[in-house]
Amino acid sequence: MNTRLVDSLVQIIESLTPEERIFLQEQLSSKPIQVTVGVCGGQPRIRNTRIPVWTLVAFRQQGADEEELPRNYPTLTDDDLTDAWAYYEQHREELDQAIITFTEDDDG
Repeated sequence: MNTRLVDSLVQIIESLTPEERIFLQEQLSSKPIQVTVGVCGGQPRIRNTRIPVWTLVAFRQQGADEEELPRNYPTLTDDDLTDAWAYYEQHREELDQAIITFTEDDDG
């Protein structure tokens, strides 16, 4: 971990005005795919949820269609799914490994 970078970021964030902090939070929250240490094991997830992208990809690989996923995850939008599939295309190896890792944990 780059502690010097983190320390610098903390100093910058602490120096923000309340309005700037709100704007920063809005910007971070609006990212369609988020990676947050301590949330979903640090796995990429759909914005502001605890739905890992790998989970959606795994369900899709098992035959779930575009109508079934929102029924199982009612907070998902069509845009969320589009963003998840685009993220998967860009990070296929990483997410395929997550699918293997997490489904093996469930099986064993």
